[in-house]
Parts: sequence; C-alpha cells; structure tokens
Amino acid sequence: MKHIKTATVMFTALTLLTACGESTGDRALSGGAIGAGVGAVTGAVVGGHAGTGAIIGGAVGAAAGGLTKKKDVDLGKPVWR
Repeated sequence: MKHIKTATVMFTALTLLTACGESTGDRALSGGAIGAGVGAVTGAVVGGHAGTGAIIGGAVGAAAGGLTKKKDVDLGKPVWR
C-alpha cells in the first residue's frame, strides 16, 4: 500500500509541475529536473536506490514535459530565462 501512495504522489507532482516553460525544450528540461528530484526522494523513501529513482523520474518528467503544450499547463517562464 505504501508503494501505491508514493507512486500516486509522484505522478501527481509530475503532472502538476512538468510543463514549466515557454518552449518544448524548456518543459522537457524542467520536467526532467523535477522528475529526477521527485524520483530520487521516492526511491530513497520506498527503500530502493535514489539513483535509480532519479533516472526513472527524470526520464518520465522529461517525456511528460516534452509532450505537453504551453496551453496545457502554464506556470510561467522558467528561472533560467
């Protein structure tokens, strides 16, 4: 049950935060960074390896960010712009 809660929290966080940015590249980059952070924490919390969680979370976040459009979720300009 703990894994289901963790996966739900991770999915929700990725869904809400992956589309930060103006361009597809910005959204993929920010989604990857956010996903890697969430994945590392999740991996460590559930007793797995934080590095593996970061890799999986980063890949999922980058894919989600790259596949969204600005109109889907717009949280403004990223901090690096």
